[in-house]
Amino acid sequence: MIATPLPRLRHLARRFLAATRARFTRWTQPSPLALAAGAAADAARSRSDLLLENALLRHQLLVLGRTARRPRLTAADRGLLVLLASRLRTWADALVIVRPETVLRWHRQGFRLFWRWKSTPRATGRIPAETVDLIRRLATENHLWGADRIRSELLKLDVRASKRTIQQ
Repeated sequence: MIATPLPRLRHLARRFLAATRARFTRWTQPSPLALAAGAAADAARSRSDLLLENALLRHQLLVLGRTARRPRLTAADRGLLVLLASRLRTWADALVIVRPETVLRWHRQGFRLFWRWKSTPRATGRIPAETVDLIRRLATENHLWGADRIRSELLKLDVRASKRTIQQ
Protein backbone atom coordinates (compact mmCIF):
# COMPACT_ATOMS: atom_id res chain seq x y z
CA MET A 1 0.00 0.00 0.00
CA ILE A 2 2.73 2.46 0.90
CA ALA A 3 4.94 1.48 -2.04
CA THR A 4 2.43 2.59 -4.72
CA PRO A 5 2.15 6.34 -3.78
CA LEU A 6 5.94 6.87 -3.58
CA PRO A 7 6.60 6.78 -7.35
CA ARG A 8 3.62 9.07 -7.86
CA LEU A 9 5.00 11.55 -5.27
CA ARG A 10 8.42 11.46 -6.92
CA HIS A 11 6.83 12.15 -10.28
CA LEU A 12 4.84 15.10 -8.87
CA ALA A 13 7.95 16.52 -7.14
CA ARG A 14 9.96 16.32 -10.39
CA ARG A 15 7.19 18.04 -12.35
CA PHE A 16 6.94 20.77 -9.70
CA LEU A 17 10.73 21.37 -9.75
CA ALA A 18 10.78 21.45 -13.56
CA ALA A 19 7.90 23.94 -13.68
CA THR A 20 9.57 26.11 -11.03
CA ARG A 21 12.88 26.01 -12.90
CA ALA A 22 11.18 26.96 -16.19
CA ARG A 23 9.26 29.81 -14.58
CA PHE A 24 12.43 31.12 -12.90
CA THR A 25 14.27 31.01 -16.23
CA ARG A 26 11.46 32.96 -17.92
CA TRP A 27 11.51 35.58 -15.14
CA THR A 28 15.27 36.12 -15.23
CA GLN A 29 15.76 36.22 -18.99
CA PRO A 30 15.15 39.60 -20.61
CA SER A 31 12.59 39.75 -23.37
CA PRO A 32 13.87 40.04 -26.95
CA LEU A 33 12.19 43.43 -27.25
CA ALA A 34 14.07 44.71 -24.20
CA LEU A 35 17.36 43.40 -25.62
CA ALA A 36 16.73 45.14 -28.94
CA ALA A 37 15.78 48.41 -27.21
CA GLY A 38 18.89 48.24 -25.04
CA ALA A 39 21.14 47.57 -28.04
CA ALA A 40 19.59 50.52 -29.90
CA ALA A 41 20.11 52.79 -26.89
CA ASP A 42 23.73 51.64 -26.56
CA ALA A 43 24.36 52.30 -30.27
CA ALA A 44 23.34 55.93 -29.76
CA ARG A 45 25.69 56.43 -26.78
CA SER A 46 29.29 57.53 -27.05
CA ARG A 47 32.18 55.13 -26.62
CA SER A 48 33.41 56.90 -23.48
CA ASP A 49 29.97 56.57 -21.85
CA LEU A 50 29.93 52.85 -22.60
CA LEU A 51 33.45 52.39 -21.26
CA LEU A 52 32.62 54.25 -18.05
CA GLU A 53 29.45 52.23 -17.51
CA ASN A 54 31.40 49.05 -18.18
CA ALA A 55 34.03 50.07 -15.61
CA LEU A 56 31.30 50.86 -13.06
CA LEU A 57 29.65 47.47 -13.58
CA ARG A 58 32.98 45.61 -13.52
CA HIS A 59 33.97 47.21 -10.24
CA GLN A 60 30.66 46.20 -8.70
CA LEU A 61 31.29 42.62 -9.87
CA LEU A 62 34.73 42.69 -8.26
CA VAL A 63 33.24 43.86 -4.97
CA LEU A 64 30.56 41.17 -5.11
CA GLY A 65 33.15 38.51 -5.93
CA ARG A 66 35.13 39.18 -2.74
CA THR A 67 32.62 37.64 -0.34
CA ALA A 68 29.69 35.30 -0.43
CA ARG A 69 27.75 37.41 2.04
CA ARG A 70 26.93 41.09 2.03
CA PRO A 71 29.85 42.92 0.44
CA ARG A 72 31.90 45.34 2.50
CA LEU A 73 32.91 48.41 0.53
CA THR A 74 36.26 49.96 1.40
CA ALA A 75 36.93 53.67 1.22
CA ALA A 76 38.73 53.10 -2.09
CA ASP A 77 35.66 51.27 -3.46
CA ARG A 78 33.42 54.13 -2.41
CA GLY A 79 35.74 56.71 -3.91
CA LEU A 80 35.98 54.85 -7.21
CA LEU A 81 32.20 54.41 -7.43
CA VAL A 82 31.70 58.13 -6.73
CA LEU A 83 34.34 59.08 -9.31
CA LEU A 84 32.88 56.83 -12.01
CA ALA A 85 29.35 57.98 -11.21
CA SER A 86 30.40 61.61 -11.48
CA ARG A 87 31.70 61.04 -15.01
CA LEU A 88 28.71 59.04 -16.30
CA ARG A 89 25.36 60.60 -17.18
CA THR A 90 23.33 57.41 -16.66
CA TRP A 91 25.14 56.36 -13.49
CA ALA A 92 21.99 55.67 -11.49
CA ASP A 93 20.89 52.97 -13.94
CA ALA A 94 24.28 51.24 -13.76
CA LEU A 95 24.28 50.83 -9.97
CA VAL A 96 23.47 47.33 -8.81
CA ILE A 97 24.86 46.81 -5.32
CA VAL A 98 24.09 50.24 -3.82
CA ARG A 99 21.33 52.77 -4.17
CA PRO A 100 21.90 56.10 -5.93
CA GLU A 101 21.14 57.93 -2.66
CA THR A 102 24.05 56.08 -1.05
CA VAL A 103 26.50 57.23 -3.73
CA LEU A 104 25.23 60.80 -3.33
CA ARG A 105 25.76 60.57 0.43
CA TRP A 106 29.32 59.30 -0.11
CA HIS A 107 29.96 62.20 -2.49
CA ARG A 108 28.74 64.73 0.07
CA GLN A 109 30.88 63.15 2.79
CA GLY A 110 33.95 63.24 0.56
CA PHE A 111 33.24 66.86 -0.33
CA ARG A 112 32.98 67.76 3.35
CA LEU A 113 36.19 65.90 4.19
CA PHE A 114 38.09 67.59 1.36
CA TRP A 115 37.07 71.10 2.36
CA ARG A 116 37.65 70.41 6.05
CA TRP A 117 41.17 69.27 5.16
CA LYS A 118 41.64 72.21 2.80
CA SER A 119 40.54 74.78 5.38
CA THR A 120 42.53 73.50 8.34
CA PRO A 121 45.33 75.92 9.20
CA ARG A 122 48.76 74.65 8.33
CA ALA A 123 51.53 75.12 10.83
CA THR A 124 54.20 77.19 9.18
CA GLY A 125 57.82 76.99 10.18
CA ARG A 126 58.91 78.66 13.37
CA ILE A 127 60.74 81.95 13.13
CA PRO A 128 64.32 81.74 14.42
CA ALA A 129 64.96 83.29 17.82
CA GLU A 130 67.43 85.77 16.30
CA THR A 131 64.70 87.13 14.03
CA VAL A 132 62.30 87.52 16.97
CA ASP A 133 64.97 89.37 18.93
CA LEU A 134 65.68 91.61 15.95
CA ILE A 135 61.98 92.45 15.52
CA ARG A 136 61.66 93.29 19.24
CA ARG A 137 64.79 95.44 19.18
CA LEU A 138 63.61 97.36 16.09
CA ALA A 139 60.19 97.90 17.69
CA THR A 140 61.62 99.16 21.00
CA GLU A 141 64.25 101.40 19.41
CA ASN A 142 61.81 102.89 16.89
CA HIS A 143 58.49 103.52 18.62
CA LEU A 144 56.93 105.29 15.63
CA TRP A 145 57.54 102.43 13.20
CA GLY A 146 54.60 100.17 12.46
CA ALA A 147 54.63 96.58 11.33
CA ASP A 148 54.89 97.61 7.66
CA ARG A 149 58.03 99.68 8.23
CA ILE A 150 59.67 96.98 10.34
CA ARG A 151 58.82 94.42 7.66
CA SER A 152 60.38 96.56 4.94
CA GLU A 153 63.53 97.00 7.01
CA LEU A 154 63.70 93.24 7.56
CA LEU A 155 63.31 92.65 3.82
CA LYS A 156 66.31 94.90 3.23
CA LEU A 157 68.25 92.52 5.47
CA ASP A 158 66.78 89.56 3.48
CA VAL A 159 64.73 88.38 6.46
CA ARG A 160 61.25 87.29 5.49
CA ALA A 161 58.42 87.72 8.01
CA SER A 162 54.77 88.56 7.51
CA LYS A 163 53.09 91.67 8.84
CA ARG A 164 50.95 89.54 11.13
CA THR A 165 54.02 87.88 12.61
CA ILE A 166 55.59 91.24 13.34
CA GLN A 167 52.39 92.53 14.97
CA GLN A 168 52.38 89.65 17.39
